[in-house]
Amino acid sequence: MRKGFYFNIKMSKEQATLHLSERVNQMAISQTIAMAQKARELTAQGKPIIKLSLGEPDFQTPDHIKAAAKQAIDDGHTFYTAVPGNLDLREAIANKLKRDNDLHWEAKNIVVSTGAKQSLANVFMALLNPGDEVVILAPYWVSYSEIVKLAEGTAVLVTGDIVNDFKVTPEQIEAAITPRTKAILYSSPSNPTGTVYSRTELEAFAEVVARHEHVFVVADEIYEYITFEDDYFSIGAVDAIRDRVITINGFSKGFAMTGWRVGYMAGPEWMAKACDKIQGQITSGTCSIAQKAAYTAISGDLTPTFEMKKAYQRRRDLVLGLCKEIEGVKTYMPQGAFYLFPDVSHYYGKSDGTQSIQDSDDLCLYLLSDAHVALVPGSAFGAPECIRISYAASDEELTEAMKRIKNSLAKLK
Repeated sequence: MRKGFYFNIKMSKEQATLHLSERVNQMAISQTIAMAQKARELTAQGKPIIKLSLGEPDFQTPDHIKAAAKQAIDDGHTFYTAVPGNLDLREAIANKLKRDNDLHWEAKNIVVSTGAKQSLANVFMALLNPGDEVVILAPYWVSYSEIVKLAEGTAVLVTGDIVNDFKVTPEQIEAAITPRTKAILYSSPSNPTGTVYSRTELEAFAEVVARHEHVFVVADEIYEYITFEDDYFSIGAVDAIRDRVITINGFSKGFAMTGWRVGYMAGPEWMAKACDKIQGQITSGTCSIAQKAAYTAISGDLTPTFEMKKAYQRRRDLVLGLCKEIEGVKTYMPQGAFYLFPDVSHYYGKSDGTQSIQDSDDLCLYLLSDAHVALVPGSAFGAPECIRISYAASDEELTEAMKRIKNSLAKLK
């Protein structure tokens, strides 16, 4: 090569794959993020897209939380924070867990992370060895299986049926446990279904876990404040397995703080120390400003949170009612979160004369192009017969979106 003369060689996708690690090559792309990106691209082209794909509140972060962040900047809280989080925030979280969940952890048992997703990743990186199994209650949040895979574990799916509100039974969990099982992972309220496990149901799960001393429970409670019943229960409050439950929670959903990126884990001290150790080598402490905002959120006035919950419940009823008017769509009653996960398999094998629908991926792409509504295929959540509708949008948008969906589905014969 002549001096000062360079060639710009474009590497093919196949060549790039050869250079990447197996963990990256085997990892799936988040379907929720992928659909949101496609929706943004069509919006940029001038298409009137209604976005019901991302699990993000459409409300602004409450003003008193914003004010706390502004005050933190003015007060000079702009330096590195302790890896597991500010002590005042961890103490406030511990107080909340005792008050609301009957979980008796101290600040030393809590690690604050850059979102609940990082909390989950920390836990499974700390807990799993290659080949260890994690029983995941399905339908499940898209990142669960990929986080387990990244930690070199094996995801074992146990699936609930729509006729039972997608709930898994204790017998199914018992049958899935093997000597290699390290943990059971679930969310309640559930993403994508909005299902909430009752105290009785979780106590029955705990009876199963108590018989298997090598099994831990990872309970994702990120949607706790968006529960439409008054008897929310945490499995970590069951005495028999208190020391084997790791609780994941955060501020994104209940406080409309998705962009602030603050989540946390609470569990045995040895697990908290392990998460601290991992986090110290990857991100270190969470944003100092966001932590001050989170402290105000969790220790301050919850009125805005409860007002948002009322709005979500009204929207659930609106979307559910409109969905029931669509021929061939099977529904159920979500008890929390802000999702409806209807069975749309009636439309598989049908066509509008141009596009043929074979699965939930095809149907979501069809609805995006024909109805200009962005949804997420159920295949991403372990339930290919379904699609996920997020009703974290205005009543007007939801009404229009459901009208478009109904009209587009009517074209399929």
